[in-house]
Amino acid sequence: MVVSGHVSLVGAGPGDPGLLTRRAIALLRRADLVLYDALVDERVLGYARRAQKFFVGKRAGHHAMTQPAIHALMIRAARKGRRVVRLKGGDPFVFGRGGEEALALQQAGIPFDVVPGVTSAVAAPAAAGIPVTHRGLASAFLVVSGHDESALAAAVAGLQPNGITLVILMGLGRSAVIAGQLIDRGWSRGTPAAVVVDGTCATERVWRGRLDELAADRFQLDGAGAGTIVIGSVAALELLSAAPIETSRESGDDDVALGGLSV
Repeated sequence: MVVSGHVSLVGAGPGDPGLLTRRAIALLRRADLVLYDALVDERVLGYARRAQKFFVGKRAGHHAMTQPAIHALMIRAARKGRRVVRLKGGDPFVFGRGGEEALALQQAGIPFDVVPGVTSAVAAPAAAGIPVTHRGLASAFLVVSGHDESALAAAVAGLQPNGITLVILMGLGRSAVIAGQLIDRGWSRGTPAAVVVDGTCATERVWRGRLDELAADRFQLDGAGAGTIVIGSVAALELLSAAPIETSRESGDDDVALGGLSV
């Protein structure tokens, strides 16, 4: 069976539409169908003016569509000759289940490609002035998911306490528990820690403190949003320019400013 349609697994980046890749913009403009997740900015969807758009993500613990149903929808649409963009926050292969979707497409014989996105694991700390590596402070970083307790425990079990930058995604609701577990494993109570919510967005909020303060649930950030936890010496840094910077124009316009270039 010859399939005329195509699926693109596209990373939408960490939040700021100006960090969307040029390849992603081009695919959105040509798409017939866009299946998007909860963390995708509405302005990014503005590039897909001619496409049908369906929310298939998770909000407030409720899945709009099961993972097998998403697979089936992509495959069915591609077999009908449609150009499908599966749009995911961050990078599709970083805690985005993009690998599962690619495998389903591969097994079904559907043509597909993967368009990397800027992951919030690096972008959110950077937007807050925190480099995940820094000479003399951290020569490596580990990115882990915070929502699965057993997976997190296994990931950090072999780490030397305080010897690496730990970046935790999807762990905001368990931040106190996670910090307490790290202290129990020998991490210094005074280890710098930071929490970045809505990193790279206009609504970005940042908390800085120590690991023991995080364990005691002493940090407070107003509102709700995607959270990134950074633990390690680099979390004490705040490498931000004092001068104002030019922000990108609204996405969905004909052009968007990207580092001085126009798309």
